[in-house]
Amino acid sequence: MPKMKTVSGALKRFKVKKNGSIKRGSAFRSHILTKMTQKRKRNLRGPKTVHSTDAGRILIALCKA
Repeated sequence: MPKMKTVSGALKRFKVKKNGSIKRGSAFRSHILTKMTQKRKRNLRGPKTVHSTDAGRILIALCKA
């Protein structure tokens, strides 16, 4: 059998942390930020993790399952 290939889009977007949770980027942070309140932009900062219901599919795409 050939080796499983990772989904290259998932490889660019997600990182698996040491504790097994998956880090992800935050949406709505690229442009047109002038109409957003400071509070909303501030809450989009910082590390985010993938929800547990999606984690299984992402681990399969990363070939880590």
